[in-house]
Amino acid sequence: MSSSTVSVTAATPTPHPFQLKVDDVKPSKSDINFVIMDYLISEGYPKAAQKFAKEANIQIPAEEDLIQARVDIRVAIHSGDIDTAINKINDLNPQILDTDPALHFALLRLQLVELIKGCTSSANCDITPALTFASAQLAPRAATNPEFLRDLELTMSLLIFLPSESLQPQLADLLKPSLKREVASRVNQAILNSMGRKGEARLRSLTRLRNWAEKKAREAGKDLPPELPLGLQDVEGNLDATNGHSRTDDVMVS
Repeated sequence: MSSSTVSVTAATPTPHPFQLKVDDVKPSKSDINFVIMDYLISEGYPKAAQKFAKEANIQIPAEEDLIQARVDIRVAIHSGDIDTAINKINDLNPQILDTDPALHFALLRLQLVELIKGCTSSANCDITPALTFASAQLAPRAATNPEFLRDLELTMSLLIFLPSESLQPQLADLLKPSLKREVASRVNQAILNSMGRKGEARLRSLTRLRNWAEKKAREAGKDLPPELPLGLQDVEGNLDATNGHSRTDDVMVS
């Protein structure tokens, strides 16, 4: 009795022509290393920069000693210790906030939010510290700037509605960590600009350029795959590749 063996091979999907063109592009290792290191230095991830420099056998740029200062400022902002963050910024360069009133106001508004949260978190609420701070620090700036005035009025309305779990979206946004991350990013860019460096990591601008190019290509009816993922994320999946926002205090590099 004879037997026959039938082997079934799963069909391998044919790569999209666009993907074949992408695969033909061979960026140099040095260029890739440069972009990665630029991101780690610009965004302020010293541990990841040191690890990456060791694994890639490259040198960390000379301004490494200033990375930790930017990290300390970012951590202070994220934790709500805005007074410490402002003091550290002034220690680095007093001109940063003097020449950027919008950034200074944004930091002071975060500080006011923290004061309001503190005075509305208990039944025995004392709003005096928040009112005093708003009158002394924000009101004089808001008096000459309509945008500042709107932001101050919105922030002060938290005194009326807190504590509450059903705030209007504009008020709820003031309490979200994303606002602190946004201000911390602006501070980081301002510090880099004051050092004569590009305020934004090249990876961010390259990502925006790539997204813009994809949008234009699709609008023009070019033959592209349904999805073109960037594939930019750390090992914990905490980096939003589209917006470039890191959710961790330091990026893991494998």
